[in-house]
Amino acid sequence: MSFRKQPSQVCCALLLIFTSLLILPASVLGQRSKDKFWQQRMEMVETAVKGAGITNPKVIQAIQKTPRHEFMPKKMWDQAYLDAGIPIGEGQTISSPFIVAYMTESLEPDREDRVLEIGTGSGYQAAVLSPLVDKVYSIEIVEPLGKQAAKSLKKLRYDNVFTKIGDGFKGWDRYAPYDKIILTCSPEEIPKPLKDQLKEGGLMVVPMGERHQQTLYLMKKVNGELERQPLRPTLFVPMTGAAEENRRVFPDPSQPGILNGDFEEGVDKSGFVNGWYYQRQCEVKEEVLAPSGQHFVKFSNKVPGQFSWLMQGLAVDGRRVAKIKLSASIACEGVAEGPHRGDLPLIAIQFLAADRSDLATEYIGPFQGTRTWKNYDREISVPVGAREAILRIGLFGATGTASFDNVIIRTVESK
Repeated sequence: MSFRKQPSQVCCALLLIFTSLLILPASVLGQRSKDKFWQQRMEMVETAVKGAGITNPKVIQAIQKTPRHEFMPKKMWDQAYLDAGIPIGEGQTISSPFIVAYMTESLEPDREDRVLEIGTGSGYQAAVLSPLVDKVYSIEIVEPLGKQAAKSLKKLRYDNVFTKIGDGFKGWDRYAPYDKIILTCSPEEIPKPLKDQLKEGGLMVVPMGERHQQTLYLMKKVNGELERQPLRPTLFVPMTGAAEENRRVFPDPSQPGILNGDFEEGVDKSGFVNGWYYQRQCEVKEEVLAPSGQHFVKFSNKVPGQFSWLMQGLAVDGRRVAKIKLSASIACEGVAEGPHRGDLPLIAIQFLAADRSDLATEYIGPFQGTRTWKNYDREISVPVGAREAILRIGLFGATGTASFDNVIIRTVESK
């Protein structure tokens, strides 16, 4: 097994990991292309939206019709239909298509709804909501993003979307109360003005929690209070402004590490692996002879190109950490490469700058065929500009099974 550096072709392979394609239904192929990205969008919907469990036909149709590339810098258009969050500048990202679809479906949109969105960002989430509700009122705290989003929405004639520049912590009292509220950024706790501006009986979808450990909640206002239903682990950019000023818990970027890397904490009440997010086709297994403790995570996939992975975000400051060691125990059975080169099990760590632009991706693997449990480790230099990282494990687009245990990141050289 060799460990390779990050050449340009590896960047392409890792991007393809997020958009392995399936054959489209005849009904879709028979449609006349409405733009040059139409087919890519349909393929993305099949794999990343419908293939991941979204069932509301109106939400699926909205995702199909919304030109995601139009809400991104033109230089990023080649990544527009990857199922991944993509940087859009100013330290912000456009959420992955699956997350946008999932949050929209969870909000239970109705044609009579007035919806408040906190965090316009690129304008993509507001555009998806537009044909499903009466009006969307959207607030963005970052002025350049807010202006660009308003321009994009106007150009594409989303006439029932209204935007403004401001701190979403305060909401938009002028048009309250709202039937629904959606947050595309993560506060540590719900700002009181948003609670007050939600109509009695109304719903709110919000990612909430610590910087890299968040849960997506569906909340309903009952007798003036918000009843919480956890949906799934997730990772969003933090809510800035007053919400960030009131934040109490901050990660230590000088001591990067992984939570529940031995999987002994098991799963939450909804069946999601504790500490990890974006779970696809995996489960926690129990075995006395597991490499660490008695539990490990097993990924299984029978459809070439279908997603199968876990992810976890962590803080790491390249000005303070020079080198880390990444290690894990891995076993595979009957693993075959997916439809694109690079669709194989691996461990990848992607380093991001303060503006969330990609700095480098390093990895252990890839693996294929059948192999018994074995421990792998690698020392990795941290780019000086790194401020956070995303760790990914899984089969990605490969078929077969792959098991991971004892996933560890520790600092081996500080500055």
